[in-house]
Amino acid sequence: MTASHILLLIGSYFAVLLLISYFTGKNDSNEDFFKAGKQSPWYLVAFGMVGASLSGVTFISVPGWVDASKFSYLQVVFGYLVGYFVTAYVLLPIYYRQNVTSIYEYLDNRFGFVSYKVGAVSFFVSRVLGAAFRLFLGCHCITAICIRCLERSF
Repeated sequence: MTASHILLLIGSYFAVLLLISYFTGKNDSNEDFFKAGKQSPWYLVAFGMVGASLSGVTFISVPGWVDASKFSYLQVVFGYLVGYFVTAYVLLPIYYRQNVTSIYEYLDNRFGFVSYKVGAVSFFVSRVLGAAFRLFLGCHCITAICIRCLERSF
């Protein structure tokens, strides 16, 4: 596969995503995006919560980590479980009661603008660092594979 094929594939992927978003989001508002008209079934919200906490790195690295750590990763699983219950029984009722869509809006209403900004910046920095790590990990794996292939061919 050549570089132009890869770029064409990536461009096509983004074009399809933009097309889908254009046709499915014509009459939607910000309220519809975040709350879905309060008509989402519980299992769909549950899958969304779990899906938001997982990534491709999770599927690749966790099985090896579980083996190497002799199931100490189970503590993380229990932590997620506790976190989901806290979200479901503490945070979501507060969100519905105050009619807010995010923790940042709650921080702004409850503690003021500075708390809102600190929370938003902290989240942004953590997401950028996480994305950078995942990119680094992907590049590292691809580089290692390429080096092995080159070693075998010579």
